[in-house]
Amino acid sequence: MALEEFKARISLLLEEMVNQPEDQHEIQEQLREKLQEMRAMGLPLPADLVELEKRLDDDFYAAGA
Repeated sequence: MALEEFKARISLLLEEMVNQPEDQHEIQEQLREKLQEMRAMGLPLPADLVELEKRLDDDFYAAGA
């Protein structure tokens, strides 16, 4: 998958997080998977998405999961 395809899919996931808050956990997992795929392919990760991933992880662990 090309970098532009990843960016497009991640953009859609972020939009879904806003529009479908009831599915937020599932969407967060999909976002993490996409970022992992990008890492595995050696693609550059946007700093804002890395920060978002960290915040999501912090929120997840703070909630006691």
